[in-house]
Amino acid sequence: MNGAEKRGPNTDDRLRLSFEATFDQAVDLNQALEPFFRVLESHAGTWMPEVVEGKRKYTYSRVSVLKALDEKRGKKSMSVGLSRATWPLLDMSLRLSLPPSAPRLYVWVSVQPLSLFRETVRCSEFVGMVRAWASHYPVAGAAANSLAEDQLAEGSSLDSAVDPSEENGGDRIQEVSWLNVFGPKLVESVGRERMLSTPAHLVEELPNGSVLLVLWPTAAEFASNEARVAQARAHVHLRPDLDFDTVLRTLQERSAALVPVEPRFHPDVAPFLSRLTDEFAISERQRKIAEFNAFRPPVPEEWLPVALPSDVANPERVLESYGDLSEGLVAALHTKVPSIMDETAESLTDLDFYFWREDFPERYERQLIDGHTTPALGAYLGDVLVRRLGGKWVPRQKMEESQVRVGKRVWLPFLRARRYMQSCQSLLEYSLTQFFHEVERYRP
Repeated sequence: MNGAEKRGPNTDDRLRLSFEATFDQAVDLNQALEPFFRVLESHAGTWMPEVVEGKRKYTYSRVSVLKALDEKRGKKSMSVGLSRATWPLLDMSLRLSLPPSAPRLYVWVSVQPLSLFRETVRCSEFVGMVRAWASHYPVAGAAANSLAEDQLAEGSSLDSAVDPSEENGGDRIQEVSWLNVFGPKLVESVGRERMLSTPAHLVEELPNGSVLLVLWPTAAEFASNEARVAQARAHVHLRPDLDFDTVLRTLQERSAALVPVEPRFHPDVAPFLSRLTDEFAISERQRKIAEFNAFRPPVPEEWLPVALPSDVANPERVLESYGDLSEGLVAALHTKVPSIMDETAESLTDLDFYFWREDFPERYERQLIDGHTTPALGAYLGDVLVRRLGGKWVPRQKMEESQVRVGKRVWLPFLRARRYMQSCQSLLEYSLTQFFHEVERYRP
């Protein structure tokens, strides 16, 4: 896949296709790819590519695809990316091997959202596209599936109950996707008659001896109980060594992992936690929401009922040094966290998210964190309390004792920053977001 899928929106599931075949290297490239273009253009419909990505971006056309392939020609292969600038999103790649390598054609397609494929007609068009490509290009294998299902399959193998010494490597079917094209070698290994008698929505023999198998009419309903029963029946038919009840139970556990969980986060950390869930794999997201629903951060203890009097000779100079620390943090992070310049509650939440996403306490040297980041963060946190909650600094010689008075309490931003930066878990337990909301309650 090209980079768009990795960096693009991560909130919706998507349908992904991998397709591997051979092609005629002896003919002109335009001629060799004519069936690819024709089939794509006649079947893609609403997810038709709009953008061609070579050394620069072009509007989709056959000519621009050929140009981009030439631009990205390497010693062993050439490739091109195809995408869309509008919804639905598309991340698609085409790669061709070059002589003297074997003549291989690889196509990867990712269409988001998966819900696009709730419609039978659209799914039939997708199946028709794969069938047509496989009829023109001798296919080695292909599979189309939900991204979430692929992620879940990695963590719950249907082969777990089989003795590894009995496995036959590539001759054994590990998973049955929504759409499958089993290559001739695998068909012969399983048995052509058995393969063609698989209980499924569609089973069809292709020109080069491969078999096209579609489990269920629509791709988006893969996790329904009816689709899981069909998937288990097909899998056990192709793998008689597997137990139907065990396979079905594993598939139903995958479906259970995708049942939506309503976010009910602790209100003081909800702005922060709601940002985190989309950072997890789709297959993990609902479990993480449930974990965050149960999470209760410790009540902030970085405060004193009575202020320690200032013990510095020149408070103005000390406050100026705090300002320098805070400005240094802003200078270092303003491109990655633009809102840091606003010094608001939202800025603190954005910092929480940034430090968590970067695994900051684990990735960076402890000497740098303790000597630079933590003091700067404490000064910035204190400045936000002063600016947004009407606080007043009470500087002390020992930095962690320096306070910001808000209402009837004095708060210790440097101490909070030190505890916050101890580990990635402490970013959750001592978040800046929660600290601000706790202090806010005491604003007069």
